[in-house]
Amino acid sequence: RRHRQNHKKDLVKMRRKARPSEAVTCGVAVAPIAFVILCLLQTCCAFSPPVNRIPSSRRILTPKDPYECLLPFPSGGVRHPRKVQPSSPSTLYLLSFASDRVRCPRKVQSSSPSTLKANALSSSLHADPSFVLSSVLLLTMAGIVTERRTQIGKALSANIVTMALALLVANLGIVPFSSPVYNLVNKSLVPLAVPLFLFDSDIRRIISDTGSLLLAFVVGAISTIVGTLVAFPLIPLKSLGVDQGWRVACALAARHIGGAINFVAVADTLNVQSSAVSAAIAADNVVVAIYFSILFFLAKTGEESNEKAGGADDEGGELTIIDPESVEDSSSDGISGITLSTMGTSLCLSSCLVTLGGILTRKILPGTSSLPLISLITVASATAFPKFFSKFVSSGAALGVLIMQMFFAVSGAAGSIKQVFELAPTLFLFSGLQIAVHFACLLLLGKLVFRLDSRDLFLASNANVGGPTTAAAMAKGKGWPRRVLPALLIGVLGYASATAIALALGPLLIRLIS
Repeated sequence: RRHRQNHKKDLVKMRRKARPSEAVTCGVAVAPIAFVILCLLQTCCAFSPPVNRIPSSRRILTPKDPYECLLPFPSGGVRHPRKVQPSSPSTLYLLSFASDRVRCPRKVQSSSPSTLKANALSSSLHADPSFVLSSVLLLTMAGIVTERRTQIGKALSANIVTMALALLVANLGIVPFSSPVYNLVNKSLVPLAVPLFLFDSDIRRIISDTGSLLLAFVVGAISTIVGTLVAFPLIPLKSLGVDQGWRVACALAARHIGGAINFVAVADTLNVQSSAVSAAIAADNVVVAIYFSILFFLAKTGEESNEKAGGADDEGGELTIIDPESVEDSSSDGISGITLSTMGTSLCLSSCLVTLGGILTRKILPGTSSLPLISLITVASATAFPKFFSKFVSSGAALGVLIMQMFFAVSGAAGSIKQVFELAPTLFLFSGLQIAVHFACLLLLGKLVFRLDSRDLFLASNANVGGPTTAAAMAKGKGWPRRVLPALLIGVLGYASATAIALALGPLLIRLIS
């Protein structure tokens, strides 16, 4: 028994010695899996860039200066070097040993995946004409609604609100700085607005109904020309860029003889930059607001309160003029004349006049803008057929306001906030000096030479600088009912004549520069 028991014990011991341990068993089982993983890692590393060590310029110790410590930024940059205190040779050896084993930090990606997706989305939206057109129309209506429903909008005017919003959203990256839609507005829609505002420019009626106010308007236009010739040599607007100063000066002269539509026409004819257009309109509106306050303060109230307001005032109700700088009254007077038929006919007439003007311009004056000739053809047509064109005054003015607001939105979106703030102070000084000389010359010529009434001079200046709507509003507010209709008519005359006068002023300004 003992022998058998001992034999069994020996067999168990022998079996235990022959059986592999658990660790060995696990190792044998895991080894193939580990081998496969290592193969996969090696394959991946073969297609990935190797990890480099820190270059010598970024090591903790450099051969040139052993005390310069350059600590890498996570962004891949290098912090400001700092001095390492001299230590024992063993410490220096450890530092150099560590520097050889520090891996070069990976550069953090400049933009996260979410940012990349947002950039891709904005790029796709900027390339979409429907998105850009919708943005322009939203900005257009935002300015119109703000002027009609808020006191701030009335103080700033719709064009300033629209341009400011467009400038903001463009610099935030919401809308692009350039787009084919902008070219469509500038090249196709703006020419349509010129005839739309001139449907009531009957020269015979203007001459017969304005009286002494017509002479005052002519004196005001001459005063604006004198103001431009005086202000431009003193403030040559060199900050606007090469060969841009005289162009903006001509555009502002057109603005101070006729109105915003003339500014746009001259700016488009002379190829004024968008940033200069935005800055000029913003600065000039501030100057005009200050000047109107001075005019209203100087003009006396109620000088004609004892006179009859009958015929002239009643006739003035038949004339509907909508100023492109003020859309507050665009839906009040004459709204009954705006129908689908009148709007369609107004667009058709405007398009035909633009086409005719373009054809004649290419034949007579090739290489120049067609807007001056379009204005001339429209005025001649309205004078020849006043009854026909008078049916479309309201609808044409409403469509013209909408197109002008789209132009202001496009001009703001194409500008830079930095450039506008850089250019606005110089333009503010130029516009202020131009209007100051205009007012001084107006009083000097009107009072001393032509012996005109101060009320006619104030209204003529208002019509020059502001347009027909502001002049008529001043006549009503000051109690001059017989001058309401003449004020409207001379404002229309400013629309009809300011573009040609300002363009003729260009060569004189170029000579002043040379």
